[in-house]
Amino acid sequence: MTELSAEHFVEREQDAEATEAKPRAQRRMAPIVPAQNIAGRALVLVIAIMTFLSCLTFGAVTLVRDTASVWENQISREATIQIKPVDGLDMEAALTQASQIAGEFPGVKATRIIDREATARLLEPWLGSGLNIDELPVPRLIIVTIDENSPPDFAAIRAAITPKLPSASLDDHRTWVDRLVAMARTTVTIGIAVLALMLSATVLTVVFATRGAMAGNGHIIEVLHFVGAEARFIAREFRRHFLVTGMKGAAAGGAAAVLVVIVFSW
Repeated sequence: MTELSAEHFVEREQDAEATEAKPRAQRRMAPIVPAQNIAGRALVLVIAIMTFLSCLTFGAVTLVRDTASVWENQISREATIQIKPVDGLDMEAALTQASQIAGEFPGVKATRIIDREATARLLEPWLGSGLNIDELPVPRLIIVTIDENSPPDFAAIRAAITPKLPSASLDDHRTWVDRLVAMARTTVTIGIAVLALMLSATVLTVVFATRGAMAGNGHIIEVLHFVGAEARFIAREFRRHFLVTGMKGAAAGGAAAVLVVIVFSW
């Protein structure tokens, strides 16, 4: 009987110790920084907004760069011969002659004369419909398709056309390409600068929020040091808390930016 009582007493002591150990374990697993508070939610919102704006800025910069590259390639594939109408000039014969001269040069893939109907459509936004080309001194155009890998000698083409057709001029679109490239580079540079500022502001926000949380919980940190907690443990807990907070805000802002892009792409 005595042995049973002793064993029963030992079991009760073990159960009591296990029961007391559970709250201690739970208290030990509780985070140092409260997971849900007003400052934490505000920080998540700020990070989400900054991430959203950063994603949109990055998308806009990428779009401008890709669009400018496409335009540059399209413009660089073609050149234009313009023939102005002068007294005594047979326009159709001049167009044919200029087209033949340009087509003989290496690097020229094809030439295409813009007919009267197409010329009228080009002028329609400014002069209206029903335009009679013969009644107006409208220049005529020839589109010259060039080989990008082996472009022709534009100076030689000009030298061959100008003596025979003084009113003709060749435009290789180089001026427009240079302006387009300069504009695209300026836009991309500004976009990258704005993106860098946004990312810097986000990082500084998290840094100051971390320091503020450590200053606001200074008494807790002192108690933890008093009971034997190491500085590495405390720093790891704060780092983990704000890493999770930042990931939540970044995920929310990124998802919102993706949603906006999908909506506008439709």
